[in-house]
Amino acid sequence: MANYYCLIAGLPEIDFSDSHPGYSMDELVEQLHESLTPWDARLMANFFFLQRDCKNLVGYLKDPEAELMYQGAYTKEQYHDLVKSAEEMNFNVHRYPSFLSIFAREWAFNKDKKGYFPEDEILYLFYKYAIDNCSNKFVREWYQMNMDINNILTAILARKYGWNIADYIKGEGEVQEKLREENTPDFGLSREMDYMKELIQIADQDDPVKKEKMIDALKWLWLDDNTFFEPFGIESVFAYMCKLEMQYRWANLDVEKGKESFEQIIENLRGEARVPDAYKV
Repeated sequence: MANYYCLIAGLPEIDFSDSHPGYSMDELVEQLHESLTPWDARLMANFFFLQRDCKNLVGYLKDPEAELMYQGAYTKEQYHDLVKSAEEMNFNVHRYPSFLSIFAREWAFNKDKKGYFPEDEILYLFYKYAIDNCSNKFVREWYQMNMDINNILTAILARKYGWNIADYIKGEGEVQEKLREENTPDFGLSREMDYMKELIQIADQDDPVKKEKMIDALKWLWLDDNTFFEPFGIESVFAYMCKLEMQYRWANLDVEKGKESFEQIIENLRGEARVPDAYKV
C-alpha cells in the first residue's frame, strides 16, 4: 500500500470553519496525476471523479451544448459517445460503468415523470456501484455512510408527513430493512449506528441551510475519525478531496442565508447530541 508523505505534507490544512476553499482543485488534481500510483489513480478516477461525471452526465442530458460543471474523468466527447451508444442499446460496459449507460438509455422515458429527480437517482446508482465494486474498505464505507444518511433523513421526513416510508427508501440492506419495518422513534438503529442521535438532531432542524451544514459537518468528522490512523495513505488523499469538494459547494452557495458559524455547528456535533425527548430510547 502506497504512502504519500510528500503529497499530504505539502497540502495546506483545510478546516470546516472556512467558508471558502483553501486550495485550488485544479492544482490538487495536477499533483495527483504526478504522485499517485496507477492503482490509486484508478481508484480516484472510478470512485471520486466518477461522482462528478454523474452530475455532468445529467447536465449533458439536459443540455448537450452547456459547459461541463465539474472536472470529472470524462470529456464532453465521451459523454456524447456514452449517450449515443446507450441510445443504440450498446451499453459499452468495458468503456463506461454500465449504470451510466442504462441511466442515459432510460433518460427519455424518465425525464418528464412527476417526482423524478435525476440528480438523486444517479447519485443512488453511483453509491450502489461504489459500494458493490470498490476494493478499498474506507471508500466503500464512506459511500455506504452517505447512502445511509440520505435514507435515514428521508425516512424521518416521510414519517413526519405521514408518507409511506418504504416508497422513499433506496437500496437493500439491514439499515433499509429497519427503516421500512421498524416503528420505534430511532428505527432501532441507535445501538448499531454511532451517528444516529446526531441525525435525529439534524432532522429536527428547520433551517435548511443549517441542516445542510450540519450534515456536512457530520461527514467531515467521519472523514477525520476514519483517517486518523492512516494519515499518509490513499484514504487521507481521498478524504482531503471530499473535504475540498464540500468547501467548493459552500463557496457557491449564498452564505448570507445561514448565519450560524461552522465552528459552532461542528462543536455541537462533537459534543453530545441534543435529542428531542420523543426520540430518546
